[in-house]
Amino acid sequence: MSETERLRRWRLVLGGDEADGTGHVLAGRDAGIDRALGALYDSDRKAGLGASAPSVPRWLGDIRDYFPTAVVQVLQRDAFERLDLESMLTEPELLEAVTPDVALVSTLISLRGILGGRTKDTARLVVRKVVEALTKRLEEPMRQAVAGAIDRASRNRRPRHAEIDWNRTIRANLRHYQADYATIVPETRIGYGRRQRASLKDVILCIDQSGSMANSVVYSSIFGAVMASLPAVSTRFVVFDTAVVDLTEEIEDPVEVLFSVQLGGGTDINRAVAYCESCITRPDDTILVLISDLYEGGVEAGLLARAQRLVASGVQMIALLALSDEGAPSYDRALAGRLAALGVPSFACTPDLFPDLMAAAIRKGDVTAWAAQAGIAAVAAAPEA
Repeated sequence: MSETERLRRWRLVLGGDEADGTGHVLAGRDAGIDRALGALYDSDRKAGLGASAPSVPRWLGDIRDYFPTAVVQVLQRDAFERLDLESMLTEPELLEAVTPDVALVSTLISLRGILGGRTKDTARLVVRKVVEALTKRLEEPMRQAVAGAIDRASRNRRPRHAEIDWNRTIRANLRHYQADYATIVPETRIGYGRRQRASLKDVILCIDQSGSMANSVVYSSIFGAVMASLPAVSTRFVVFDTAVVDLTEEIEDPVEVLFSVQLGGGTDINRAVAYCESCITRPDDTILVLISDLYEGGVEAGLLARAQRLVASGVQMIALLALSDEGAPSYDRALAGRLAALGVPSFACTPDLFPDLMAAAIRKGDVTAWAAQAGIAAVAAAPEA
């Protein structure tokens, strides 16, 4: 790196006041980048990005011109936090200028109570744009993973002669080809899947809608909608804080789900799991995914008793500490360890890995072993007191 380039970078980092010591003068595009960063990060220029200031739309446009999308999203989040720009989201013109992302969707959901008229309509369009982009990225992997797991779970491994799937059987036994006889010995026979019931698996997504779980709610709504469209899976979508709301009837439209949740408030996981327990009719064929940071505000002993009862009945219960790309989440480590000791694996999961997690659960595989293979650290079981 040349000395000039090094000074240029330091000048952009330090902001150009008298103490920067670089002696480097910015011009052209670099000067524009410096102005955009200074408007956000120079404390003496805070007033320049007030919510009603006409410079806000221009600033939003500038950062899109100067930086890649990932950086734009970081700058927008910093603006909301540092300069109290949440109020800008009540202005349709400014909202239209923002680059949509999951964090923005979470913010809009939390502000939905103060949005009205044209602003609410604009907010819905922004949320739908993000949801559609995420669905495009995540839908097909989810469909393939779940459909593949269902297919393997229903495949007939002891078929009668009339039930043999000869194409699959031949492929599975090519290693047993006998050259002397010019034939294949079918040691493994694969039959057509047995007739499916209305659903092979019942999946319950039980989502904590406290403020810290906002991004997880966004991703959960999308995956819930995809699974609800699969005939072999019956999907129930439940959100909770200190109350429990069943949004299963709305799950086909993730945007409606997101505008129905109420982010923030307390947390009563025990009450939510109690509701889910009341909905279970086929324990051996039920997967209960609790998506929560496990900061229980209800009765922890009741939650643990229910979890133990559910696992003993045959329900596959999984605790996801987060379903997001935000990195290591904050969660109640003690409660996670107690759940793990009861046979409820607890770990965080990124959206890209969630389809494979559900496939492993549908196949009744060892979810903890799957997590280890995927490079996910599961919470260790807490030792008995």
